[in-house]
Amino acid sequence: MLNMVLVSLGVLLAFSFVGALAYFYVQDVTQEKHAVLRNFPLVGHLRYIFERLGEYFRQYFFLGDREEMPFDRATRSWVYRMAKNEGGIIGFGSTYRIHETGALIFVNAPFPVLEEDQRPTPERLIGEGYCRTPFTGRSLVNISAMSFGAISQPAVRALSRGAAAAGCWLDTGEGGLSPYHLEGGCDIIFQLGTAKYGVRDENGHLSDQRLRELAAHETVRAFEIKLSQGAKPGKGGVLPGTKVTPEIAVIRGIAEGRDSLSPNRHPDIASIDELLDMVEHVRSVTGKPVGVKTAIGGTRFMDELRAAVSRRGLHAAPDFLTIDGGEGGSGAAPQALADHMALSIDEALPLVADALIAGGLKERIRVIASGQLVTPARVAWALAAGADFVNTARGFMFALGCIQSLRCHANTCPTGVATHNPRLQRGLVVEDKAARVASYCRNMNKEVEMIAHSCGLRDARGLHREHVRIVQASGQSVALDVLFPYPAISL
Repeated sequence: MLNMVLVSLGVLLAFSFVGALAYFYVQDVTQEKHAVLRNFPLVGHLRYIFERLGEYFRQYFFLGDREEMPFDRATRSWVYRMAKNEGGIIGFGSTYRIHETGALIFVNAPFPVLEEDQRPTPERLIGEGYCRTPFTGRSLVNISAMSFGAISQPAVRALSRGAAAAGCWLDTGEGGLSPYHLEGGCDIIFQLGTAKYGVRDENGHLSDQRLRELAAHETVRAFEIKLSQGAKPGKGGVLPGTKVTPEIAVIRGIAEGRDSLSPNRHPDIASIDELLDMVEHVRSVTGKPVGVKTAIGGTRFMDELRAAVSRRGLHAAPDFLTIDGGEGGSGAAPQALADHMALSIDEALPLVADALIAGGLKERIRVIASGQLVTPARVAWALAAGADFVNTARGFMFALGCIQSLRCHANTCPTGVATHNPRLQRGLVVEDKAARVASYCRNMNKEVEMIAHSCGLRDARGLHREHVRIVQASGQSVALDVLFPYPAISL
């Protein structure tokens, strides 16, 4: 009897399988959207399966350690080791392609600095003499803007705790200030985006009352007016509706479950003078340093900024500039902008630094560099090129456990970093990842200083362009101060 039931069940399953194949066969040959399925029914689906899985197969099976984009496996492994306190030691030589165009080479000193002669890298004040409460930047490496909403609640909590332990700052991103940013007690830079999330009134305009409330938090150290970012200069932020939870809607002051699309620029800022008006207004209301974040497309922005500050006076200048390279971007962005808009940080940073030096503004305006600066070598290059500090988002995402699955925009991040799915967030244990965030930051600072000591410098603030060489297409290297000569200071 049991055998008869099993046979009948097997026959039923076989007929069901054949019937399903027949159904999909007819569906494929009669549909008109996909030529491959119309000409090769059933089998044609393999093409779409392999297309979806191709990026993951390439990542783990086919690409070499130095080939993958946007970050290759060797770079990610380096970050993971620093986050786990496993050190940056390798054996049998480097796989870094030292002869490739753009390769970084630091000029080693014949007599590097002995350990007893080394000194801690000096802290730098931001806004000193121009606001009521200046801010001390303690760490060379800091956490770049990632909004709560774009990344998850446990991710923000881990970043806040880790930043406090390591002594670096945490930029809120344009999504407003959440309780999770404040949880760890770290230094916070509040980002004021084009939609004024977190500081908007009922009509969506800037609220001075909200600014004062935010400034009342002791750990909110500075404010950053975001003009654009490297991922999408010329377009506002994008948060898919699937990520707009009730909590995020309240923090941002927007509708729950609907796409959150911020304007592509501040409606009330259409010129350099209006930008400086906003800088002075926010600084007056909050009493804290105010900076500007932007990607750079050429010399015009800095030329106009320098001229306006010269005309209006040093009090009108932003206290810092955060320069994001065109290669930046940890979230969702249109590919046309992510691929082709704005200068790389390699070109933008020296351009900005030179403009400030030429205008006699380098000591007045601190420079923060951002854009794939996730390794100590890239941070050391940025300091030599003219940065005072470095921000990184994706470096700290790797420290949180990001595996570069490229699902940041889909709410399906498998490591819980960029999703609001509670099941996926469960994988991100706050206490463990906070420790990794702190370790990554500390080890980054330590290894940048190690590079400086090898160059014969007592601390990393001594890095200048003559300490770096860049490999050219010929295979030979050229000093950075030859590629980007220091300008004369205008009087």
